[in-house]
Amino acid sequence: MRKERKERKEAAKRLYEIAESQQGFFTTKQAKAAGFAENTHPYHVQAENWIREHRGIYRLASFPRGERPDLMLWSLWSRNRGEAAQGVYSHQTALTLHDLSDVMPAKLHMTVPRSFRRNSEIPRALVLHFTDLLQSDIGAADGVRVTRPMRTILDLLAGGEVPLATLRQAMREGLRRGLIRRSEIAAARKHLADSKQRRTFFQKVAA
Repeated sequence: MRKERKERKEAAKRLYEIAESQQGFFTTKQAKAAGFAENTHPYHVQAENWIREHRGIYRLASFPRGERPDLMLWSLWSRNRGEAAQGVYSHQTALTLHDLSDVMPAKLHMTVPRSFRRNSEIPRALVLHFTDLLQSDIGAADGVRVTRPMRTILDLLAGGEVPLATLRQAMREGLRRGLIRRSEIAAARKHLADSKQRRTFFQKVAA
């Protein structure tokens, strides 16, 4: 009996350490790795120790709820079989996370690899963009992966959903705060020189 209590206590400690780095969230596989047999998971939900947030994703009930729990939830949803998150928040969502605009999209925009597949339905909270990002395009914000400011603005510029004036303001704010370098702008302007509208956009930003 004493040994069982010790094992449960150690399992709970391991799970907390995992969840602590993920804003209180954890997956079924992570709970099993911590020492919780899968047939005990329903009990912990019923006992209100855990909150089931989505299929295969839970949150410790005792863990303080953050301001944006949805970001971690859907990041974990995007994980592959190796438990590595595949999704990177991008487009309008990334612009907001970098605090470069007050644009508030109705859904979360996430870029996933072209090979990304899910047997289940895509959650209504998400808009997925399928692109293989370079590692240099990926940063972090609020504990989740997010496209870097320059990549974010280029994605939005290509999509055309956000007014150029908003993107121009975001670019200038990014420059002012050191989030974007002028060398990045020069490289982007050269790459997009075939578009008169985009060329004008970068000229006005650099002015």
